Amino acid sequence: MYNALKAKGVAEGNAKTWAKQVAEVFGKAKKANAAKPLEELEIEQLAHFSPEEKNAMFALADKLAASNTAPSPDDLKLLQKNHSAADIAMFGRMLASSPAFNTEAAVQVAHAVTVHDVAVEDDYFTAVDDLNSGEDDLGAAHIGETEFGAGVFYLYLCINRDLLEENLGGKALTKQSIAALVEAAAKVAPNGKQNSFASRAYSSYILAEKGEQQPRSLSVAFLKPVRGEDVLGKAITEIETKRMNMEKVYGKCAEATKIMNAETGAGSLEEIITFVTE
Repeated sequence: MYNALKAKGVAEGNAKTWAKQVAEVFGKAKKANAAKPLEELEIEQLAHFSPEEKNAMFALADKLAASNTAPSPDDLKLLQKNHSAADIAMFGRMLASSPAFNTEAAVQVAHAVTVHDVAVEDDYFTAVDDLNSGEDDLGAAHIGETEFGAGVFYLYLCINRDLLEENLGGKALTKQSIAALVEAAAKVAPNGKQNSFASRAYSSYILAEKGEQQPRSLSVAFLKPVRGEDVLGKAITEIETKRMNMEKVYGKCAEATKIMNAETGAGSLEEIITFVTE
């Protein structure tokens, strides 16, 4: 906000004061710091804002620059309960100072766990400047070590479709959001250390379930680690066996299911996405 006001010719003092007022809409501002004069324009906690709120802030910047007057209390009513921010609708938002504009997360994502024992490996590396002749600067070599592990992971993800639709205020955007989330979960890996390890794995098995019943994870299928040569095949067998046994004692745990199995070539990601969005 400060930069937007400055770019529109607002005086330094006014730009700081007004930008701080806007920042405090989202949370408590940091204390003044002489060494970092703009730090008081930041808030103490992480806050997410929607495209609608972002547009409202830029519109306010235009208004303040044109009128050269401080924002009124009505001008600072920037928070909006209804918005199109899919990430906020899925994973929630908490504003301690404005709880009326909090959003309850519609998506739950468990930590991924390996289905088998994992041995932590060491990646030992060195770095040397081969072109340094030592005439001007001897420089220094570098020795480093990075620990890593490889494995087949089980990931559980639960979507409250009704709540997501309520958060987004419409079925069309809800459908798009779910499709994007499922595709990302199946195909996208964290980008940290990709240059070192190129961890670009796609999901090999997806079990999608939907219905009105209490959701349940199948992580207990791997309380006993999978062992042997065919870890992936055995892991799929374990999860399918656990699901079958769960249904024997509880009855059907979902009204409908769809499976994609890249190990056997059954199903497809497109079918999974269609299933979860229809």
